Formats: sequence, C-alpha cells, structure tokens
Amino acid sequence: MNEKLEQLLNHLETFLPKPLTEKEWDSSTAFRWRRRDSIFGSIGFMQPVKHISDITFDDLKNIDRQRDAIRENTKHFIEKKPANNILLTGARGTGKSSLIKAALHEFASQGLRLVEVEKEHLADLADIADILAERPERFIVFCDDLSFDEGESGYKAMKSALDGSVSAQVDNILIYATSNRRHLLPEYMKDNEGYAYSDDGEIHPGEVVEEKISLSERFGLWLSFYPPKQDEYLAIVAHWLSHFGLNTAQIESARADALVWALERGSRSGRVAWQFAKHWAGSHA
Repeated sequence: MNEKLEQLLNHLETFLPKPLTEKEWDSSTAFRWRRRDSIFGSIGFMQPVKHISDITFDDLKNIDRQRDAIRENTKHFIEKKPANNILLTGARGTGKSSLIKAALHEFASQGLRLVEVEKEHLADLADIADILAERPERFIVFCDDLSFDEGESGYKAMKSALDGSVSAQVDNILIYATSNRRHLLPEYMKDNEGYAYSDDGEIHPGEVVEEKISLSERFGLWLSFYPPKQDEYLAIVAHWLSHFGLNTAQIESARADALVWALERGSRSGRVAWQFAKHWAGSHA
C-alpha cells in the first residue's frame, strides 16, 4: 500500500512546476513569474529568461535625466543603501522599459536580478516576495505597461506590496513599473463630482479621486517621458544606423526617409527610430 501511495505521489509531482535549482539561480540574471494550470489548480512558478536584451544606457538618447535617476537609484539599491520604487510614465516608445533593461545590463555583475511579472499575476506578489526574500541577490520586480480597470484584484496586491501590508517591505526587492497612465487607473469627469468646497475655502477631495491616486503615490520616484523633438528623433536614428554599421554619408542620406517613416506612423519616439533603422539598414547595408 505504501509503495502504491509513493508511486501515486511521484506521478502527481510530474504535474507540478519544480522550484529553481541553485544552478539556475546562479546562471540567470532575469526571470519571469508564470502560472500553469494543473489538476491542483493554477500554480505559480519562477522561470529563467534565456535570451536577455543587451541594450545599454549609452544606447538611450535624449532621456539623460531619467537615465541618471534610474542609474543612481539602482546603484544605491545594489549597495544596500535606501532606494525607492519607481514609476515610469509617459508617451509610448520613449524608452521606459528599455531603461530598466539597461539597468539590469549594467548592474547584473554586481548581483542585480530582474523578475518580470505580468499584470494578470500581480495577485501573486506576496508569494513572489516570500521566494525572493530568501535569496542573497538584489531583485527588481518589473511590471511593464501597467494600468488597471476598476475593481481588478492586482490593484490592491500592488498597493500592499508597495506600502500598506502588515508585513514589512522585503529589503532585497524594489518594484519598477512602466505605464502610459500617470495614476494607473482610468479617470473620468464624473470623478470630480466628489469634490466639495466649503464657504471658508476648505477643500474636501472626493474619495474616488483619492483612491485613484493612492497607488501611484506609493512609488517613491516618478519619472515622466515625452516624445522627442525632430532633431532628437534624427539623432536616435543616427545612433542606431551607426550601430548597424552604416557610415556618415549613408546616415545623412537616411534623414528624409526617417522623417517620412515617423510621419506615416503618427509619432516620433525611440521605438519608431529603432524600427526605421532596422528597415533602412536592412535595405542599404
């Protein structure tokens, strides 16, 4: 009977994701939190990322203030000095997530690790923190393109992880998040109806508005990103064309096409510049 029970347990274990080995922890600098459906329900687990972006701070142009703030905060974190959670907001394609990847590239050799968590899995933040707290490395929990709709469960989990849970924040974890929304939730004109003004001038903010800004306020550092001007966009194009091995004359001849490329897409950004450079270099290299 005991033998059959042991065989059954061994068989059931094949359906469960296995914890990372010490070798996997040591050989990887980035991880993703995944969930797998099984006969026991949906189970979360850590998965190493095999192919990691090699983008560096030097590749990111015209966001020097934001770059320096990310670098300094992350350096403090690695050195076990006080450091803030960071919210990066603003126009799409302006280098928000790239800055976080560049921080990993620069500080990985000093013990920095990255754990990417999708919005759908934010309810697992407490479980993730329990796993990472036992490790000697320093972890950035990275939430990309973060925004919430009304009533989503991940919203309260994120608030608790940042500040407000009964448990203390874990010393070796910071949260870096990117979003196109400054306050992470949709805002409506009707939300302002909760504001009241008394005769003596005192302002009573509505509870709806207070709730919508309460999450973003838990990030200690806010960094805003804006679309580049035309000459800044062209400088980014030139950098990537040079990266692909084109010479000065070829880069100069690409300027007009680069402007048309941005016009057709209705925006200028680092991402658009990168996409144009790949297209043009592939055609002319």
